[in-house]
Formats: sequence, structure tokens, C-alpha cells
Amino acid sequence: MSHFILLPATGQEYDAPVFVTALAAARLLDGHLAFLHVRPDLQRQIAGSSAGDFGLGTSMDNTFEEMENDADAREQAAVQIWKDFCDRNGVTLADQPCGDGVSAEWMNEAGDLNAWLVALGRTADLIVTGRGGDQGEIDLRLLEGALMETGRPVLIATENPPDRLEDIVAIAWSDTPEAAGAVGAAMPFIRRASQVTVLVVEEPTEGEDRSSHELLRVLRWHNPKVRLEHLSRNGRPQVDVLFDAVTKAKATLLVMGGYGHAPLREAVFGGVTRSVLQEAPVPVLIAH
Repeated sequence: MSHFILLPATGQEYDAPVFVTALAAARLLDGHLAFLHVRPDLQRQIAGSSAGDFGLGTSMDNTFEEMENDADAREQAAVQIWKDFCDRNGVTLADQPCGDGVSAEWMNEAGDLNAWLVALGRTADLIVTGRGGDQGEIDLRLLEGALMETGRPVLIATENPPDRLEDIVAIAWSDTPEAAGAVGAAMPFIRRASQVTVLVVEEPTEGEDRSSHELLRVLRWHNPKVRLEHLSRNGRPQVDVLFDAVTKAKATLLVMGGYGHAPLREAVFGGVTRSVLQEAPVPVLIAH
């Protein structure tokens, strides 16, 4: 059964790790990759701006032409990068799964990337995004839409992604629906992993302790190479303790839930979760 995997294709340098991460997931999941490129809606942008933003008359016409040329160039670059990537990695170009190996299609839309990622993401099995930007920081608006408005799991690529996500899987566990959803989404990776480590930071409550041991028991039905590790903070930040454990385990994938309540950006993308997504040493599979 093929999995529909959606990922943005912007034509920027930071697309590369997203493509590699999505391909690694697709190879495991017998996936069909949908590369989404969204051109800006220039007419709407101009209509929503004042004349002073673009000038008048010929100046405005020239500005619009320059914007169109820039959008054309970016689209052409994105298409070429996509074709080269698929050719280099033996990916079949098709508008639907071929039933034998990884396939890929190009989706071209106009408007807002975030809106299209949400609209199309709701029918995807998995959404793959990157950290983007010159500093490698996550586009929180893009991630917020993908995670909170689609109901689908999101895989966040790192700058240097592994070839195989399923080699060693680390699970940041807490007794929450979000963490449970992330584990469910990660089951194909967990089943194939050579090692799975369930990480619980700080001394758990009685309920959390029971849930972690129950998770261990059930996961071992799928993969006997699952172990449980309780991590003590000893006054250190929780995220530092988690990163050290992930690095020590030589993990190739971190699985976690997106936690918290409103306000959204302070909760789901604040504290530990935001630090993990922006600074994690390995790709992160997150669900909310």
C-alpha cells in the first residue's frame, strides 16, 4: 500500500534536506511523493497593496514584470531541481503510485504556500518540511498550519539527514494523546528499526510510569529491540537532557508529540517542543 507524502518545493537551497528526508520515508513506506510548488499570486498581491508600494504607471508595470520574471525563474529552478533529484535517485515520475518503488509528481499552484500545504495536507499520509531560512530556523507559520490544521503527522528534516530514518528510533514519551499519536504515526519506522529507545525525562508520575512500561510491552510485540530509559534532569534543561540521550543512542529519528494548549505559539512551539524542532540533531516526526 502506497503512502501519499506531501512536501514543499520552493527552489531554494534548503529544499535539499527535505527532499532527501522525504525520499528516505518514501522508500520505507512505498511512498508516492507530491512535490508542491506554489507561485505567488501577483495580481492579488498588487491589488492588496497601495499604489505607493509599487509606484505608478510604467514603474508599476515594470515592477510587476520583474516580479513575474522572478516567479518564473524560481519555478523553473524548482522544476529542474525536482527532475534532477528524481532522476538521480531512480524515482519514477507519475501522477499516481506505480506499485513498484517510489514515484513522484509535481504539483503547481498559485497563491499562499501555507494555505495550499494545509488544503492538500489533509489528504496526505505524511507531510515533510524543513527548517528553512538562512539560519535554519523553522517557518513557524508553515509548521503551525501543517501540524495544527491538517490532522496529519509532520516530519521535520535536518540539515544533514540520514539515508535511513528507521535505523535507530528514539521516542520522547509522555502520557499524552499527542505522544500516543506520534508513536502511532511512527509504527512503520519502529517495526523496521534495529533499535528503539523510549525516553522519559524526569521521574514520572505513577500514571506516566505505568504508561511507559505499557508502551514498552506493546511495542515489543512489533519489534523486540525496544528498551526504556528514564532520564534525570539534575537541574539541566529538559531539552539538553533529551538531546544528549538522542545523540548517545545514535538515533536517526526522534518521535514526539506537539504539546500544549493556547496560546498556540507559546505552547506547541514554545519551550521544549520548539527547541527540539529547531535544534534537534536528527529528523523529528511530530503529531498533535
